[in-house]
Parts: sequence; C-alpha cells; structure tokens
Amino acid sequence: MNDVSIDLRSDTVTRPSQEMLQAMITSPLGDDVLGDDPTVNALQDRCASLFGKEAACFVPSGTMANQLAIRAQTQPGDEIIVHGESHIVRYEAGAAAALSGCSFAIASGERGFFTSEDVRDLVREEDAHLGNSKLVSLENTHNRGGGSIWSIEQLVDVCETAHDLGLLTHLDGARIWHAIVETGVDAATWARPFDTVSACFSKGLGCPAGSIVVGNRNTIHRVHRFRKQFGGTMRQTGILAGAAIYALDHNIDRLSINHQHAKLLAEGLDKLAGITCNVHNTDSNLIFFDLDPRIGDGAGFCRQLWNNGVLAEALDRQRIRFVTHLGITSQQVDQALKVVSNLCK
Repeated sequence: MNDVSIDLRSDTVTRPSQEMLQAMITSPLGDDVLGDDPTVNALQDRCASLFGKEAACFVPSGTMANQLAIRAQTQPGDEIIVHGESHIVRYEAGAAAALSGCSFAIASGERGFFTSEDVRDLVREEDAHLGNSKLVSLENTHNRGGGSIWSIEQLVDVCETAHDLGLLTHLDGARIWHAIVETGVDAATWARPFDTVSACFSKGLGCPAGSIVVGNRNTIHRVHRFRKQFGGTMRQTGILAGAAIYALDHNIDRLSINHQHAKLLAEGLDKLAGITCNVHNTDSNLIFFDLDPRIGDGAGFCRQLWNNGVLAEALDRQRIRFVTHLGITSQQVDQALKVVSNLCK
C-alpha cells in the first residue's frame, strides 16, 4: 500500500499519533492477568463510570468483546434475537455458535433497526423442542445499516420489551462514540437499557487495539473468566489501555469532523451519474453507495479505485463502502470524489 493513498477501507486503518504513542510508552504497567496493571484498572474504572455500569473488562478486540458478553449471559442451546445484518451475525466467524453454542433468531428492518413487536414475534415459548430465547442484541451505530444511529426511544422500547419477556440485552457499541457525538446523547443514557455494552477503541478513536465490555459486577466477573478461557488475557496491557485513555481525553470530539467529511462524500457521490448514494442515510462516518451495473461491479470498481490511489471495500456485488476517520483530510475527500467521478465517465 502506498503511503500517499487515501485509505477509506475502514476506520481501523488509523495509526497512533505521536501524542498517543507518548501516552502509551509513559503509561505505568503491571500484569493484567494478575489484576495489577494500574493503567488497565484505571481505564476499566473510567469506562464503567462513563457508561453508568458497575464494572468493565478491557479486551483485545471488538469481536471478543461481543463474544464474551454473549458467553457470560447464555448457555449452549440458547437463542439470540438479533438483526440479520448485524456484525455478530455477518462478521464474527460463527463465533456465537462455536464458542457459546448459541443460535440466532433473525429480525429484519431497514438500516439494521427492528422493533419491540419483532422481539415479541421472535421470542420462543417454553417448549422442549425449541431453542431457549435468552438475549437480544442491538448494534449502534449499525455498520451495514450505513453507520445508522438508533433513535433512543426505539432502542429503549426494544430493550424494555426484552426485559419484560425475561430476556437479557446486549449492545454492540463498537462505534457508539459516533452516536454520542452526533446525537448529543451521553454514553450512560445509551447504555442504561442494556445488561452489557461493548465499545471499541481501535475504530473511530484511533487506537492500535482494544475494546471494553461493561455490565454489572457478576456479569463482568464471568467476562473476565471467559476472557482467560478464550485466550484474551495479556500481560502489560497498560501500553494499550494508555492509548485508550488518551483517546477518551482527546479524540471523541474530533469524530464530528469525520461526520462532516462523510456527508461531503455522500453529497458528492449522489451527484454522479451511475451512482446511488442516500445522503439522508449518512448518519455518521460510513458512506454506502451502489453502482449501476453498466459501470461495473463493486470488486472491479474497487480495483480501479486502488489503482488511482483510493482504497475502498466492496461489501456486496454492487455496493461499496467508504469510511472516514481521523486520518482523512478535507483535501483527500475532494480528491477521492474526483477519482470516482473520472472512473464513472
């Protein structure tokens, strides 16, 4: 990959700033397996407070965060009510089945959203022939929904219905920071209806690795145990936790710039013949657009983009995703639009 490429593949491609690197190397360290890494402990305490929960556990990745939350709250044979386009369904290698023995009851709806009625329709009655409904999982912002942000009212309604039915709730909040910045709704309010929440530091916040799981003390005690079982415990993890603390202090407010860049990209793409891009569905930092088949397919178009210095990802046959992040400038937004325009001619 050329260092001058405009990398719009994901917000995971960012590299730590010099200031973040300095925070990492100056963080006091211990042994997190033994529970005495002071920087990890400080991050966990801060995130528990931030999300209004009793406890937190720092883990290597967003996928592990989701899977630990699932494992800590389910038993083999349980069923998870979840949107079919969710990350835990599409992009986590069947881990819910492989690691926790769980199956999915699939909800559907525009842009990754579903309703309390969907939960009522999908919950299983008590019957020895059926899976045991146990957990409802939402994603906010929703990746394949185009970075879509749930309305807080609909989100609360779904969770309250789940709890009324005796179900637990999990939020895949890998990009919850974007929802916080875009809506002004704070982390604790988003998290309040959920039994567990995962949040990622290596996407919008620009860290090299790491996610957090928050919940009550008993659940997070189980998360810690299963983190060990899954091979996710590390030693001097404070070097990564230091990056996360730096990001919480300095990088959250900057996400609004990413959203501005995303809207500029969406507006520019929407003006191009042969491309369909819904500007009004660009809620955060993810931009989805569809190609007219006469231009080509997504994979082929991405190869042409690559050859012209723009890196992107095709998610479906005709659909391409751009992702803005801390490493993208307004000048690069303009250049990316010029490249796409030239390829469409």
